[in-house]
Amino acid sequence: MSILAIFGVSALMSLVSSGVIAQFYVWPRIRNADRGSALIPLLAPHMFLRFIGLSFLVPGVVSSSLPAAYGDFVAGLFAIVATVALFKHAPWALAAVWLFNIWGAADLLFALYQGPRVGIGPGALGAAFFIPTAIVPPLLVTHFLVFRLLVQPKRMAAGG
Repeated sequence: MSILAIFGVSALMSLVSSGVIAQFYVWPRIRNADRGSALIPLLAPHMFLRFIGLSFLVPGVVSSSLPAAYGDFVAGLFAIVATVALFKHAPWALAAVWLFNIWGAADLLFALYQGPRVGIGPGALGAAFFIPTAIVPPLLVTHFLVFRLLVQPKRMAAGG
């Protein structure tokens, strides 16, 4: 099996399994929860996993001309700010979540598009091979869930 096929199957199965977990485990537990409380666990993985993208700046890993490392760094910072804002019930918390989620999802999708476009094959990723195959798919699924919560109509409180 070629390295490209291994890469593709690994990323696809990570996306499928993340989707299954989201559909049958995560979404049923958060869909009726308070929006802020439901968003925090979805942002939490981004507070530390997005900084792994800085490995793209290590010489010899891949071309440092890719903006993926910087996009991940900014997304991680946005995730921290949005999570703290949610915990503190800041009036601008949802705006921070929107900013994080738009930036973070766009960054991941752009990196997935940009990698093959500039001719970086899976073999050139070295140890960073696991980032687009094991980390990016679940993060994309959490972005989808965050968008789903953000556009979900706000429920009225009981008796109100």
